[in-house]
Amino acid sequence: MHTNVEKVFTFIDQESSFIEEQESVTYIEGVIYALELWITDKKTPLVTNLTKEQIRKAVQLAILKGMKKSVQVNHQMTPDAIGLLVSYFVKEMTKDKKELAILDPALGTGNLLYTIMNSLPSENHAFGVEIDDLLIQLAAQTGELLTCDIQLFRQDALKPLLIDPADIVVSDLPVGYYPDAETASDYFLQSEDEMSYAHHLFIEQSMKHVKPGGYLYFLVPDTIFESKQAPNLHKFLKQNGWILAVIQFPSTIFKTKGQEKSLLILQKKSEDLRAPREILLAKVPNMSNKEAMELFFKKIDIWQEENSK
Repeated sequence: MHTNVEKVFTFIDQESSFIEEQESVTYIEGVIYALELWITDKKTPLVTNLTKEQIRKAVQLAILKGMKKSVQVNHQMTPDAIGLLVSYFVKEMTKDKKELAILDPALGTGNLLYTIMNSLPSENHAFGVEIDDLLIQLAAQTGELLTCDIQLFRQDALKPLLIDPADIVVSDLPVGYYPDAETASDYFLQSEDEMSYAHHLFIEQSMKHVKPGGYLYFLVPDTIFESKQAPNLHKFLKQNGWILAVIQFPSTIFKTKGQEKSLLILQKKSEDLRAPREILLAKVPNMSNKEAMELFFKKIDIWQEENSK
């Protein structure tokens, strides 16, 4: 008995493989053709009662297969385990909001953003920024299949953005050096001695585009506060926001050593709000250990209660 996710993946996979062979294109380009057939109702999976989350997972599996086969696609998709945990924090911390404007300045294929949007009970509007043609096309098609209210911008997210301030920012930040020194020179977090860190500049750009009091959820390298450029980042955060939480993920989630990431939760300063009483520093246990995960969520609940007093 196949699940809905398996059935939809099989449909996308078969169509993509057929197009790959017939048209001499890459498998991932085949996925784009297959999704287009589905969107335009020319060919659709024979599945009833599909949920948005089932569609997202099936599309994600096809994209992952395409990325494994392609040397050109330089993109690591956010693991689902991480996406679901980020969703939990977003959901818990925005319970009082009926509607959210969400920005992801490093959208990729949109997997993290769509995981979060699918988990939220309210109707939300999203903005996604991505410079890569292929990735933004996949993000656009997925968004259409999920009937998400999303506006996409194909551009370098570190150049000026014509986007209204968001309620929250969520992003799996690109890590590494940013090659455009001229654009970087407009940032407080530019480096005087070497090329600037892209992930630092993304944090600054996001802070500019979130409303006062808005939350920012970033997936960042575990070592973000230990690098040579970290003192400047500390200074910037002290001036503009509050660190609410740093959550470290188990290294088993990441394929390669050195790729480990943490969830950094920030809040943009606002005159109406005060700094948090306590910063949450936590390590996610082995996610298959039910008891350990229950204790972890208990710790989060206690932290939230303390900070809301």
